[in-house]
Amino acid sequence: MDEEASHHPPNLYSDVRSSSYIPADKDTEFLQRDELRSVRIGLELLKPELIQREEGIRSTIVVFGSARLQEPATVKQALRLAEEQAAQAPDDRICQQRVVIVKRQLELATYYDVAREFSRLVSSTCQIDGRCDYVVVTGGGPGIMEAANRGAADVNAKSIGLNITLPHEQYPNPYITPRLSFQFRYFAVRKMHFLIRAKALVAFPGGFGTLDELFETLTLLQTGKTKSLIVVLVGRDFWERVINWQLLVECGLITQTDLKLFHYAETAQEAWGLIVRHNGVPTA
Repeated sequence: MDEEASHHPPNLYSDVRSSSYIPADKDTEFLQRDELRSVRIGLELLKPELIQREEGIRSTIVVFGSARLQEPATVKQALRLAEEQAAQAPDDRICQQRVVIVKRQLELATYYDVAREFSRLVSSTCQIDGRCDYVVVTGGGPGIMEAANRGAADVNAKSIGLNITLPHEQYPNPYITPRLSFQFRYFAVRKMHFLIRAKALVAFPGGFGTLDELFETLTLLQTGKTKSLIVVLVGRDFWERVINWQLLVECGLITQTDLKLFHYAETAQEAWGLIVRHNGVPTA
């Protein structure tokens, strides 16, 4: 080999093929490393915060409820299908049980309409003259969450959706204001965003997710970590059957005073009235 050629420097641009050459903020594989968890959490906290500031969101109302409670027309159709299948298989216990469950869901489906009406009422009252107060925020999914976002869309108002990455596919409902539709990786950061601007939490019938958010909020109120918001449970019969509040008192696990941390409502107007009286919301 030519001695001069053997001393030629290596290709000066060969290193660009290595991932190490990618700037850290553009290296998505690097950002997924376990060691970068704190960075990801910080970014996940900051991005929605900045966007909400830019959109002028000053205060919110959190609406929780089951993703499985659909509007009455949809549930009626599901019930007809379940009854047809049960009629064709009278000895199939699963089919028979399905009819019972769907009938109960039809009873609860009225809350879809209540959630939609509530959001429509709040949004048309508080989002006027460019103000963005008491903006409805949901988990961004279907069911009661969809109903609440839909109510805001009915009156051309903004609403927020805080979706979460889950093992099974989940997509934001189509009624969220596009600029205010967020996706989270971490439940903890998502929970913080639910309450950062919240003046009220309105909980409709729901399952584990709804109960989780409800009890976390009640704990924050009980311990004095937050004082500014009011909790409204829509559907007293449902909530008193699901949770034996008085038993907790009788066992000394909470006090009678703790039962004043939440209120009951049956209608959209009743729920909004409780919030207005608690926070002194101007309604005109």
